[in-house]
Amino acid sequence: MGTGWWWLCVLGIVAAPCWGIKQCMDGIMINVILLEDEESPWSLRFVKDEIEKAIETDSTINAEEGVGFNLTAQFGGFRPTFYRHRGCQSSACEALDELKSLISEGTLGCAVLGPTCTYATFHMVDVEKGLKLNSPIVSAGSFGLSCDYTVNLQRLLPPARKISDFFINFWAFDNKIKPVWETAYVYKKQSNTEDCFWYINALDTDSSGFNQKIQRTSLRKPEELNTVLSQKNRTSNLFIMCGSPVDVEEVKKGSKVADSSDILFILIDLYNDQYYTNTSSKPSMRNVLVLTMPNTRNYTINTDLKDNNTMNDYMAAYHDSVLLIGKVMREIARKPQSESQETNYFHYFRNISFNGIAGNYKLDKHGDRDANFSVIYTTNDNKYRILFNFDTELMKTTVVETDPSFIWGTKLPNFRPDEVLAVHDFIVILLAVTVVVVATIAFIFYRQNRKVRKVKKRWSHIPSHLVTLLENNQLNVISLKIEDEGKMQIKIRRALYDKKIVILKELEHSDGDINDTRMIELNELKQIDYYNLTKFYGTVRIDQGVFGVFEYGERGSLRYVLNDKVSYPEETFMDWEFKISVMYDIAKGMSYLHSSHIQVHGRLKSTNCVVDNRMVVKITNFGCNSFLSPGKDLWTAPEHLRRQGTSQKGDVYSFAIIAHEIVLRKSTFYKRSCSNRAEKLAKVIMSYYRPDLKFETESENELEVNTLIKSCWDEDPEKRPDFKRVENCLGKIISKIHNQDNESYMDNMIRRLQMYSRNLEHLVEERTVLYKAERDRADCLNYMLLPGPVVKSLKETGVVEPELYEEVTIYFSDIVGFTTLCQYSTPMEVVDMLNDIYGGFDSIVDDHDVYKVETIGDAYMVASGLPKRNGNRHAVDICRMALDILAFMGTFQLRHLPGIPVWIRIGVHSGPCAAGVVGIKMPRYCLFGDTVNTASRMESTGHPLRIHVSQPTINILQRTDCKFEYETRGETYLKDKGTETTYWLTGETGEDYDLPTPPTTENFQRLQQDLANMILTCLERRSRGSVRRKTPLSSQSKEDDEDPESGVESDTDQPEYLHLATVNNTLSTFL
Repeated sequence: MGTGWWWLCVLGIVAAPCWGIKQCMDGIMINVILLEDEESPWSLRFVKDEIEKAIETDSTINAEEGVGFNLTAQFGGFRPTFYRHRGCQSSACEALDELKSLISEGTLGCAVLGPTCTYATFHMVDVEKGLKLNSPIVSAGSFGLSCDYTVNLQRLLPPARKISDFFINFWAFDNKIKPVWETAYVYKKQSNTEDCFWYINALDTDSSGFNQKIQRTSLRKPEELNTVLSQKNRTSNLFIMCGSPVDVEEVKKGSKVADSSDILFILIDLYNDQYYTNTSSKPSMRNVLVLTMPNTRNYTINTDLKDNNTMNDYMAAYHDSVLLIGKVMREIARKPQSESQETNYFHYFRNISFNGIAGNYKLDKHGDRDANFSVIYTTNDNKYRILFNFDTELMKTTVVETDPSFIWGTKLPNFRPDEVLAVHDFIVILLAVTVVVVATIAFIFYRQNRKVRKVKKRWSHIPSHLVTLLENNQLNVISLKIEDEGKMQIKIRRALYDKKIVILKELEHSDGDINDTRMIELNELKQIDYYNLTKFYGTVRIDQGVFGVFEYGERGSLRYVLNDKVSYPEETFMDWEFKISVMYDIAKGMSYLHSSHIQVHGRLKSTNCVVDNRMVVKITNFGCNSFLSPGKDLWTAPEHLRRQGTSQKGDVYSFAIIAHEIVLRKSTFYKRSCSNRAEKLAKVIMSYYRPDLKFETESENELEVNTLIKSCWDEDPEKRPDFKRVENCLGKIISKIHNQDNESYMDNMIRRLQMYSRNLEHLVEERTVLYKAERDRADCLNYMLLPGPVVKSLKETGVVEPELYEEVTIYFSDIVGFTTLCQYSTPMEVVDMLNDIYGGFDSIVDDHDVYKVETIGDAYMVASGLPKRNGNRHAVDICRMALDILAFMGTFQLRHLPGIPVWIRIGVHSGPCAAGVVGIKMPRYCLFGDTVNTASRMESTGHPLRIHVSQPTINILQRTDCKFEYETRGETYLKDKGTETTYWLTGETGEDYDLPTPPTTENFQRLQQDLANMILTCLERRSRGSVRRKTPLSSQSKEDDEDPESGVESDTDQPEYLHLATVNNTLSTFL
């Protein structure tokens, strides 16, 4: 017996501090956690007897080898009765809860058998999200890829990873009866068994090794399978499915070519022994290869679950799992104590071989079973024969029958259908394609030429259906940047024309008629096509108006770009070279315009220069003098301010004002001593008056530019240079800059992009900080309105699935005499009163693991145990919170009725509850169930300044280590519930809550009337300005002597139960 104790502790590497000493000593060596229903072949109902047989077999082996221990089992079955679906789809939570219960109760044994379902096992063995168990788990199932490579999971049936390895290696295998395969169709039935679901899923998942090495196509419906079978241009002749021969026969019903020798089905049917016990096959299986387990079973499979002799591979695997655990324990028992204590326990379950009723088992280094799969075919005389074997340990395919007699002849079919076209078919197809291509090209050219002819023919008015308005005909903000602020009289819209974004400008003084003069102007305007001038496409009638269609400048006007010093910073993007290039673009555009038929702009200003997305400046609003008037503003030359008209020299003056804006990046016609626009215009008309232009601390290039600007705004128009000369001057300055820096255009562009990138990173960083701050504020507000998990689910998926909680505790309270208080208070006083009370309640709620559900009027509702489950703590937290709230009410004072007591009733109840988010606009997290109604009944049947607690809550408190004090109230009638035993919660041992004393039952009937009288007395005192606060009894007589004539009721005239308790705060009165 002495050796048995220490090696049991070696097995104790689980959640408990010393598993072997506590649980294994008690004999609970194995915990069985399995689904218990009538339809799962691994149900505890069928497996239990096999486990008990295996324990007897292991006891016999222990007796023969003289080992002083025997295995015992504790069976834990669960039935998912709350779910619509049965089986593994509904067993994940129950299995996990069963394991948690074992850990919390301290009854977790030396090993765990089950569960079979992948969903349930994953949560137990997942390192990041699971329970982080150190206990070995042995499962006959858990096939999914998510359970691969775990530390403490052993799988005695081949997992999906082994099936995927088979198909990858088998597809690459090549010999005289099997070619190399590269493609496949994977057919996934709409309803699958647990093993088939995960085996097919491993082949269907995009991240699986099979999908990465084999080109596969998924089929999910029988109609899709029949369609592919009938196609000659299908991508593969190979179809993989999982099921039984009955499923194959069902699939082939709808297709005439399904039994063809060109087709090959691979059926995954591991846990079926009919291929060995029944040598006769069906005709539908003649072009099917079956992947199944080897013929090593020492039993016959009986799948009839209603038969008393039911037997299957799941039952056998759990039987053999007990033998494996017994073997590992005996191996550890034989080792010396010092060596066993240093041995990793899970190591014994890996790379191990043992025998069971299902034959020989081999577990690899990950604890998964290796098997020697059989690939079975059907002969021409309908007999089952083994064609290949595949060893999952060695990843090797072995040929069993070298000269098979099957439907495919001497060799399995190729993976791709044969495609042999006759010569005449090829010629017909080629001619058809040629005709289609020629016809298509001819149609495209016809449409294009027709469109061009139509536009040329109707140049003055583009058909309205060719122009699509954007942004619901509203004025576009970006386009408005082109015009003067505060003086927008021309409607500007953004539209789509000829697959390009354009702007539409309303033409003034036009009713749609085009006379000869306007026709000449529009013709000249349409002929302008230059890089630095905006393109004019024509005119269009829209909404009873005529609009000109012009090229669109994406970045807005030059004035807007110069003012935007955030997006276009001075030292990085808008450096001196860039400013000169902007002037150069304007000079080139104006030079071309002056040499054209238009000759004069007449309205040149920074708002009529637009910038495209490549930062190229283009001039707009030129021509159309019969539609557009010149106007007078700060860009207009002095001679034209004095006399109406336009000239090329006047355009040069306007260019100088624009260049001044570019150099300083300040307001138009910037003058430090004057900022009034009208005053500036008057001075320009009266005398020589120009903007500030400094020459101090200027470089050579800057001095040249400033000299050019000064010459361009000369008072004498004849002394101003023309734009050809201005263009040449600016071109020389740009060339000089490049020659001095010895920098190529590419280097200059890269340097500018780098500077822009650094500035952009700084802007992004600033905006990111602002965004994060705003997001945090929004999240804070969301978490105040809804629980954290609910907010996270709404943000990620937009929906919150309702959830059932097995046990929560709900708190209800309301204010006694609230209607009476409201009767003698103004609405604002009622709001202030509730805000003061519930503000205090909210601060108390923050100190406990509870969730405030809502407040309705004077009702206050709190729950614990949801949305975050907390074991039995929900009842403890609610009770402690209720005691804190009651103590708070003992010191609470109304601001508008000092001295008037405020009483509350509290009800607490525990039980199951459903919760979910209700509503789309202003969603609410609501609770549903009989527990909510019962908690409300507990509150309504309670007494003032009492915590009314139900029997279920008391039962939960008794299960905890906390010592709460309570009194039995007795039998209480609850509406719709009948009579039940309830309790008064009075405190907690070792804690001083300083609770107010509640009124007696005899005085309870006088509560409302006396409260009303007290409020009336207080209001009378306040109206006379003689409201007195309650003073200690020692000073009462002195006050009465000083005010003997006062007709106000003294404190001693208050009801007797108001004097049952007092504290140092003389403004407080308790019940």
